[in-house]
Amino acid sequence: MADIKDPENTLLLETSKGAVVIELLPDVAPGHVARIKELAREKFYDGVVFHRVIDGFMAQTGDPTGTGTGGSDKPDLKAEFSNVPHVRGTCSMARTQNPNSANSQFFICFGEAPWLNRQYTVWGQVVSGMEAIDQLKRGEPVREPDRIVSMRVAADA
Repeated sequence: MADIKDPENTLLLETSKGAVVIELLPDVAPGHVARIKELAREKFYDGVVFHRVIDGFMAQTGDPTGTGTGGSDKPDLKAEFSNVPHVRGTCSMARTQNPNSANSQFFICFGEAPWLNRQYTVWGQVVSGMEAIDQLKRGEPVREPDRIVSMRVAADA
């Protein structure tokens, strides 16, 4: 398990493949970090599937409908693009063509994805448990997908 430096800005993500620890980046994307923590505290993500998992690219989740078209009932977020690169373990928000359309869906990168840099809002980094993400079933959509068992802010755990 990772050494948790800041429990208020650390997520404990329990997946059907194992535990993942995500360090949040409030200095980089304060609005998105606040939203992720708000939804985690409401248990919004519990039971949500990884509906889109592309080998060598990323695993996407955060849609309660499991289709890739849903989100929370909260308003969409204004983009907070940064110079933080999309590398292995980067957590970033999914969105439509509209840069200000991120809501609850996010993805975790399997490897470098430089074409996403400064185009998607990075809000966190996996600091342990990436092997659990590596084991997620692949597909677009995924048949019998893996899921988030629970997602909590470490300060509340």
